[in-house]
Amino acid sequence: MTEAEREKQTGLVLLVEDNSGIAEMVGEFLERRGYTVDFAGDGVSGLHLAVTNSYDVIVLDLMLPGMDGLDVCRKLRGEAKKSTPVLMLTARDTLEDKLIGLDAGADDYLVKPFEPRELEARIRALIRRERRQVSSEVYQVGGLVLDTATLRLTRDGEELQVSPIGLKLLAILMRESPRVVSRHDIEREIWGDTLPDSDTLRSHLYNLRRVVDKPYSKPLVHTIHSAGYRVADLDAEAEASASSAAR
Repeated sequence: MTEAEREKQTGLVLLVEDNSGIAEMVGEFLERRGYTVDFAGDGVSGLHLAVTNSYDVIVLDLMLPGMDGLDVCRKLRGEAKKSTPVLMLTARDTLEDKLIGLDAGADDYLVKPFEPRELEARIRALIRRERRQVSSEVYQVGGLVLDTATLRLTRDGEELQVSPIGLKLLAILMRESPRVVSRHDIEREIWGDTLPDSDTLRSHLYNLRRVVDKPYSKPLVHTIHSAGYRVADLDAEAEASASSAAR
């Protein structure tokens, strides 16, 4: 199947939502646009379906009976090792709430109430990103190593666990290292034309730094004011510059 043919496909969506009115509205809207939609009305059933089936996207409500969306997402990423894109629905719109959702493993979030067209656009963007072919490369910056084929990330030999969006973000920055990559270029490469709100990239970077940099003695992920972001080993750069100047 060609890339163009894949782009024309819609996809298989799991909707985990306990509000029957919202579930019916979203399901009918997506099905009219060619998606196949499975439903679950509680967290336990949703997790079971998510683990036992292969979905293109999981639309996951935060507040669910039995097991809330955060726990579903954590178990999906941790115990089940599933990388299926997760779009979390939440009535909470503070930055802290968004950080908690992304830290649990969600790829994107949408605050209720929402327009069905925006939900579908975000689903479409997640499917495009997931279907995009990823080159098999191994990137290394200092002690940080990312194998894009196996999605294994290590620093100083210790394996690190970050979200699928976090891995994509790191792949972009490590591929371009030590060059600075603008916020606009990062957002376009990850989310395409359906850009997230202004907190989303910042939230992913916060969570990424917490895993990649915080436990270690020197940071590798750097914010360049008014320019963008980069991954770089500043000590190695300084040594290389000094060596070059001494010649």
